[in-house]
Amino acid sequence: MTSKRNGNDMSAEFDVQEHLWITLSDGCRLGARLWLPRTAYEQRVPAIMEYIPYRKGDGTRARDEPMHGYFAQNGYAAIRVDMRGSGESDGHLADEYLRQEQDDALEVIDWIARQPWCSGAVGMMGKSWGGFNALQVAARRPAALRAIVTAYSTDDRFADDIHFMGGCLLNDNLWWGSIMLAYQGRPPDPAIAGDDWRAIWRARIDAMPFFPAVWAGHQSYDAYWRHGSVREDYSAIVCPVLIVGGWVDSYTNAVPRLLEGLTVPRQAIIGPWGHVYPQDGVPGPAIGFLQDVTRWWDRWLKDTGGDVTDMPAVRAFLQDPMPPDATRAEASGRWVSEGSWPSSMIEHRDWSLRGDGGLGQPDHSETLLRICTPQSHGRAGGEWMGTGCRGEMPLDQRLDDGFATVFQTGPLAQTCEVLGVPTLRVELCSDQPVATLVVRLSDVAPDGRAERVSYQVLNLTHRNGHATPAPMEPGRLVPVTVTLSACGHRFAAGHRIRVALGTTYWPMIWPAPQVATLMLRPAGSILTLPCRTTPPEQERAVVFDPPVHGPVTPVTQLEAGRLQRHFAFDAVSGVSTYVTDAVGGVFGEGVQKFDETDTVMAHSLRRELTIRDDDPLSARYVLTQSLRLSRPECDARIETRTEMTSDAHHFHLAGVLTVLDHGDVFARREWRESIPRTLL
Repeated sequence: MTSKRNGNDMSAEFDVQEHLWITLSDGCRLGARLWLPRTAYEQRVPAIMEYIPYRKGDGTRARDEPMHGYFAQNGYAAIRVDMRGSGESDGHLADEYLRQEQDDALEVIDWIARQPWCSGAVGMMGKSWGGFNALQVAARRPAALRAIVTAYSTDDRFADDIHFMGGCLLNDNLWWGSIMLAYQGRPPDPAIAGDDWRAIWRARIDAMPFFPAVWAGHQSYDAYWRHGSVREDYSAIVCPVLIVGGWVDSYTNAVPRLLEGLTVPRQAIIGPWGHVYPQDGVPGPAIGFLQDVTRWWDRWLKDTGGDVTDMPAVRAFLQDPMPPDATRAEASGRWVSEGSWPSSMIEHRDWSLRGDGGLGQPDHSETLLRICTPQSHGRAGGEWMGTGCRGEMPLDQRLDDGFATVFQTGPLAQTCEVLGVPTLRVELCSDQPVATLVVRLSDVAPDGRAERVSYQVLNLTHRNGHATPAPMEPGRLVPVTVTLSACGHRFAAGHRIRVALGTTYWPMIWPAPQVATLMLRPAGSILTLPCRTTPPEQERAVVFDPPVHGPVTPVTQLEAGRLQRHFAFDAVSGVSTYVTDAVGGVFGEGVQKFDETDTVMAHSLRRELTIRDDDPLSARYVLTQSLRLSRPECDARIETRTEMTSDAHHFHLAGVLTVLDHGDVFARREWRESIPRTLL
């Protein structure tokens, strides 16, 4: 047990227990790290739990320490638990969001509530995986769980997770699956696992699934995805929910759905950030999120302090138009609020697509417009999920607009503020049974630069829902509605609103098996934007405290991270290549040593995606990575190579995992799977 002290308040001491065991009813032990206020030895305190598979000792240590330490400074026991089969916990991690994962969480919450230092009130919070399972566990209604905070998560595991988007297979499915292979290939801490640590390590490697193939095999909203999707029954959640999203993140679409679907006390904060907790939010401005969350816990776990129910339903950062830049440290805009959601101060306004390429008044002609983009269309799209790294945001959309079918307004006579979910209703036909519609909404500045505001892709076989895909009947006009990603943006007077339509979006999504041409009927095709109508005098000021943190974990930076992102076109072969090369740290963190545990972490990853403009079956994705974890008792290196190709009927996935112990091969796994394509 180590003790830490807040430098600003010498009375706010807390102890850190580096490792403790939580033994479950089946004998499986979960490893946990505990931040405990000194006051808890005399008077019980509420507890806050974060429950994820990313290794408390070295995976999220730098992030955990200042956040959970802050909660301990403010009178909460904070406990960070490694899930079964991950980090220092016993068992096997077979997949994401399993029933076993939830069952274990119920036992952990009950265990926490019964500890001599706990008042019996427990909160649960998490980002990404931890945000998912906070919602899922809340739906199981454990008695001690009084409130949750869910950041960058989803209520629909098929529509809005890292595997599929709009019924299209995301290339990040291979990226994330490959990262999970490396993460799960790391050894347990010998100091905790004991003399059998190598046997435990080997057993974990031997049992590891080929994650990207598991997920790619479920190509519609089936029982696999329904499990853990809380939108199946919002009423199952009975505790208050604070929802966090970011415009550069990829999980913000769930925020308005949760606000509308839940019936418990709930609030949302949507900032300009990527996949980073808001106290460290990038792009900035970051906010005093830990103070805000502490007030949330005070209300629901202590029933003291200010009444957070006085806060508006939504506090959102409304972004100003900015020159498109793949690396943006700060966003320009202002914070706005909506007292309820759906908001009575948001009006849905229509713009009609026109045969002459305009966007505005209806066009009653029967003109049909052709949509067919080359396979490399999408190179300006940036990453599906922003994480605060350099070069990941969308570029000037003119790079892609030249290949797309474009509609735009004239210069706007007055400002138009958009907050919510845009939709596009069109009537179109396809010459192939499987085809994709890609929709991009952009703000075009007077100098012509085009900034992407929102977008969406739709596998047209999913036009009637993700649970019931049906092939397109070639040549038959059908109505299609595309729900774009949620956004908050101010279209300034003098700027133009642009909609660009395509049939491909590489390297973000895997292409349809044939080159498809769509014919669009502009008459009756309508873009609808959610426009704010709040008069300036009725605006409610939104003010956040400046960011603060608890004590940071001592870290020595051994090497800076290096990151390159580039694309190229070979005029001889006709091949377009897109490369991301991260050296030292996948998320820009570089090579680091955690001084308290003398642990060195390094993680390099290279992605190379190639395609020919005239051949979707030429698509190829190769990902290599090397992860090193070194501490006095062990020196492990995990290397992976994964590859994906396809033919008209199957996806072909291959992977090799090589694990080295002090430079010698310790274990090796190989996978090769062909997965039938089902209207994909």
